[in-house]
Amino acid sequence: MADSPRVPRHGGRDAAPALPRARSTEAWKRHIVGQLKHRDRSQHDRYQDLIRFYNRLLEKTRLTKGILSGSPRRPADVSSDGRSVPSLRQQNEQLRKTSGELAYQVLELQQQTRTRELLLEEQQYRLKEEELRLASAFDSRRVLQQRVEQVQLENAALKTKYDELLELRRREEAELREEKLRGDRLLETMIQERQQAAAHMNSRNQRRSRAREAHLQKELQSAMRSKVTVESCFSAPSSRSTSPKCDLQLESRERGHSRLFRSLSASSPRILSSFRDLFQRRRGHSVCSMEEDLVFPVRVNLYARVPVRALQVLEAHEQGINAVRFSSSSHLLATGGTDREVKVWEVRSGSLTHRTTLDGSTGGITCIEFDPMGFRILAASYDKSALLWRLDDSVAKLTLTGHRRKVTAARFSGCLHQVVTGSEDRSIRLWDLQRAACVEVLEVSSSCSDLVCSENSVISGHFDSRIRVWDTRLLRCVQELPAQGKVTSLDISSDHRHLLSCCRDDCLQLVDLRGRSNERVCFRAEGFKCGSDSSKAVISPDGCFLAAGSADGAVYIWNVSTGSLETRLPDRHSSSISAVAWSLSGEYVVSVDKSRRAVLWSDI
Repeated sequence: MADSPRVPRHGGRDAAPALPRARSTEAWKRHIVGQLKHRDRSQHDRYQDLIRFYNRLLEKTRLTKGILSGSPRRPADVSSDGRSVPSLRQQNEQLRKTSGELAYQVLELQQQTRTRELLLEEQQYRLKEEELRLASAFDSRRVLQQRVEQVQLENAALKTKYDELLELRRREEAELREEKLRGDRLLETMIQERQQAAAHMNSRNQRRSRAREAHLQKELQSAMRSKVTVESCFSAPSSRSTSPKCDLQLESRERGHSRLFRSLSASSPRILSSFRDLFQRRRGHSVCSMEEDLVFPVRVNLYARVPVRALQVLEAHEQGINAVRFSSSSHLLATGGTDREVKVWEVRSGSLTHRTTLDGSTGGITCIEFDPMGFRILAASYDKSALLWRLDDSVAKLTLTGHRRKVTAARFSGCLHQVVTGSEDRSIRLWDLQRAACVEVLEVSSSCSDLVCSENSVISGHFDSRIRVWDTRLLRCVQELPAQGKVTSLDISSDHRHLLSCCRDDCLQLVDLRGRSNERVCFRAEGFKCGSDSSKAVISPDGCFLAAGSADGAVYIWNVSTGSLETRLPDRHSSSISAVAWSLSGEYVVSVDKSRRAVLWSDI
C-alpha cells in the first residue's frame, strides 16, 4: 500500500527540497498502514472469540442430539444424568434461541465487515486520488514558484524602469520649472522693454513737440518784430479790384480755409506753413486719426424690439466666447474668446458675415468695446494687458501693459483719447492713448470684474459685492453702492440715468443714478442662474428691457416697467451663456456661450 519514495532530481532547483518531502510522504503512509493493521487485529480477535463460542455451542448441540437419539429408553421424565426431560427440552430451547441470536449476530457482524471492507476500499481509492492530487499540487506549486520567480524578475526590471522614468520625470519637471522661470523673466524683460520703448517714444515725441514749439515761438517773435499791415476788404467795392491782398483773401475764403491774419507781410506764409507742419507731424505720431477726433452724434433707437426667434446660429470661434459688442452704427459686431482672437462681423439682412480677425493677444479676450465712432476696437485680455486695433488693420496699434493680473474690463472714457481698464490685481488704470502711457492708478480693496464710464466718472463692480463710483477729476471713490452678491458685469443706459448690475446670487439689479437715494429694483426669474464670474447682462437701447444669459443656455428678457419676465429664448445654446449684446438700433440681440456658439436673435 505504501508507494516507493520519489527520487529527487539532481541538478535542478527542486533537488534540495525534494528529499524532505519524500520522507514526510513515507512517514504518512506508514502511519496509515499501521492504523489499518491495528484495526484488523482488534476486529479479528473479537471475531475469533465469537467463532470459538459459536463452535462450542454447536458441539454441545450435536452432543445433545446424539445423546437424545442414541440413549436407551428411560423413564419419560428422567434423563441419563438424572435430570428430567422437560428441563432438558427447556434447556435445548434456550440453546436454540441462543444459537439463533448468535447466528443473527454473526450475520450482522459479517455485514458490518463487508460494509467496512467496502468503506476501506473506498478510502484506499480516495487515498490514491488524494495522493495523485497531492502530486499534482506539488507540481503546480513548483510551477507557481517558477512563475513567482519570473514575476519577481519582471517586477525588478519594471521597478528599475520605473525608477529611471521617475528620475527622468524629475529632471523634466526641473527643466520645465526652469523654462517657466525663464519664460517669466523673458516676459518681464519684454514688458520692461515695451515700457522703456513707450517711455522713449513719449520722451522723443515730447522733445520734438518742445522743439517745434520753440521753433514756432521764434517764428512768432520774428513775425512780431516784422511789419504787418492790415487792410479792410469790406470798405468799398473798388478796393477789391485794386488790392491783390484782398483778392487772395477772397480766394482763400472761397476754398473754406480760415486765416489767422487777414493780410500779412512776406514772412506770413512761412508762419502758416509752420502751423500746418506742426499739427500734421503730431497727428502722424498719434494713435488717433483725424476722422476719429471728430465727434459725431450717435443715433440711438428709442424703441427696442423684443426678439422672438433665432435668425442665425454659428460656431464663431475655435474655443469658448467670452465677450460680444455691437458698434454704434449697429452694422458691426465684435466677438472675443479664449482662442486669443477678436473677430469682427458685418450684420446684414438678419445674418452675420465674417469681416476680419484681429490678432496680437497672447491670452484669452475678456472684454470688447467699440469707440464712439466705430473706427477702433479696445479689448481686455488674460495676458495682463489691453489692446487697441483700427478696423482697417489686423495688427494691434497699441498695447497697454502695467497690470499684474488679468485685465477684466477696458472702456473708452468720456474724455477724448482716454481709456480705463480694470483688473483682478485690485486696481483701475487711466490711460492716455496719445502718449500710450498710464496716467493714473486707482487702488481698490477688491478685484474689479467690470466697469462703465460716464461723464467725469467711472463706475466699477467688484467681487466684494460692492459697486464703486470714482470721480476722474478728484481721482478718488465718491460713493459705494451695495450689491446682492459678487458683481459679474455692469451696463449703463444710453441716457446715463440707470445702472444695471448682474450678480452671482442669480439677480439683476437696476440702480437709479439720478437721486441720492439710488433706488434699486431686483429682477429674478425661475430657472435663471448666473453661469460664471464674468457673465454679462445688458440694458436695451431704449432702457425698457433687460437681457441676460443663463447657465441653462437660455436668454432671459425682463420688462423694466412691470418688473416681470418678458420672454425666455431657449434651445439654441448647449452650454452656459457668457455674454449678451443688444444693438443700438434695437433690432438685434446676440448671445454667445462657452461652447463657441453665437446666436443672432430678432423679431423679424
